[in-house]
Amino acid sequence: MADASGEDVQERLKSALWFAISKMVDDESLRRNMNATPQFIGALTELVWTQIENVAIDLETFSQHAGRTTVTTDDVLLLARRNSDLQSVIKDCVDRLKAAKVKEKTRSGKQK
Repeated sequence: MADASGEDVQERLKSALWFAISKMVDDESLRRNMNATPQFIGALTELVWTQIENVAIDLETFSQHAGRTTVTTDDVLLLARRNSDLQSVIKDCVDRLKAAKVKEKTRSGKQK
């Protein structure tokens, strides 16, 4: 029963991914005055799905190797290590979020 439910969730996620990719491709096709076939959208969806699965496996593996059960930003940065531009963008975003969190803590501490 759990497998059927898991497969159902996976199919629903894949359908949502197909819908999102289809919308992006349609928008870009209109912008460029080009057409994309349903086969192209299906193939692109499969490619993206496979990449998502690989990323998920890698993130889980990094987390487990570090002795954690939760994926952290450190795992994401490790995953992006081979793409320095992507790693830089992610690191900047993480740093901004951490700074905002610290600022919020200090602000809420002063209000008490």
